[in-house]
Amino acid sequence: MQGFTSIVITGASSGIGEALALDYAAPGIALALSGRDAQRLDAIAAACRAKGATVDAGQIDVVDRAALAEWLTKFDDAHPVDLVIANAGISIDKDNSSLDDFSVVRKTLDVNVGGVLNTVEPLVARMMARNRGQIAVVSSLAGFVGLPYSASYNASKAAVRVWGESIRYVLKKSGIGVSVICPGFVVSRMTAEAPFKMPFLMTSARASKIIRNGLARNKARIAFPIPTKTAVWFGALLPGNWMARLLGA
Repeated sequence: MQGFTSIVITGASSGIGEALALDYAAPGIALALSGRDAQRLDAIAAACRAKGATVDAGQIDVVDRAALAEWLTKFDDAHPVDLVIANAGISIDKDNSSLDDFSVVRKTLDVNVGGVLNTVEPLVARMMARNRGQIAVVSSLAGFVGLPYSASYNASKAAVRVWGESIRYVLKKSGIGVSVICPGFVVSRMTAEAPFKMPFLMTSARASKIIRNGLARNKARIAFPIPTKTAVWFGALLPGNWMARLLGA
């Protein structure tokens, strides 16, 4: 894949999104960064500008389909996008996976699934017309197995993983790459609030390096770290009742 010069990153105000924005920022690079925390987003945008990048920072909720589309198409008009990273996501389930409050479940799916669709939809036809570009969908290793915690988060990440892997075949005909990013635990505001232990917790800087290397090679799936990836994939291969017993169900 060629080097990227016009990049969209949602969820850029913390964690992986923040690290990617700072690492991609350089002279000649145009960045469209969105996030919910205006103060943090402005600080990250300023840091990216200090590194020479052109930055359009938008405090836009990815669930707001119309506002997001307007912002993205305006940016694409000025800087034809060649990399979209649909990274925005939330994990707000309670210990019982919010079975007592389905509004939490619906909000999680709206952001984590609907937000990905709302990010890709305004740009994909334009990228297809140009016959170039790449789309990165941020899933999770949690999207491979039905783990005991955060049921709606796990389900949302499974949905975007399969969707991203499926559209890769379609978009290849138009010269567009698609990569699905499946991290394990990465330091962020989300993991800081997690009520359980997180093995092999990785810094966002390290995660950014792995992701950028994978995107540069147009890898179909960028999954890390290796120990967590191995454990999850092994679990996914087990018969359903075996896995349920291991997890105490």
